[in-house]
Amino acid sequence: MLPEQVTFHCVGGFAVVAAYGLPRSTNDLDYFTLEPSTLTKAVHELAGEGSELARKHKVHIHNAAIASLPEYYAERLTELYPGTFKQIRLFVLDPCDLVLSKICRNAERDREDAKYLIKTQKIDAAVLKERFDRELKCNLIGPPKLHEETLRFWIEEYCTH
Repeated sequence: MLPEQVTFHCVGGFAVVAAYGLPRSTNDLDYFTLEPSTLTKAVHELAGEGSELARKHKVHIHNAAIASLPEYYAERLTELYPGTFKQIRLFVLDPCDLVLSKICRNAERDREDAKYLIKTQKIDAAVLKERFDRELKCNLIGPPKLHEETLRFWIEEYCTH
């Protein structure tokens, strides 16, 4: 249905479930970037919340435009299901970037996702801290001190147990 190929940089619960096997369902495909951006409106009309496709398949496209991502996240993206779709390419954040993307909101679901990723993907605490300091601190939504404390807590709780 799309006039040309569309690329999504997938984030959120969808990325954790689809790429890293979190045993939880999700009813949306969260993305941070859609390329080409000129097709954003068309994609949302076709597959956004309330669309015919969303009602039929019980999943919809959701733009997670307000997110804090590490500066160079795009260099570490991995394609999900390569060659499966004609006009769609899905890319997911690497596990460390995905954990860091959840720091600002820090809801219970984000903490569960972070714990799952840190443990199953064996994310190193030093890598998390270094990437936070080098690539994320400058892109944070909200007070940096709060997010530094969240990261410290996650490292203490999830990386050492």
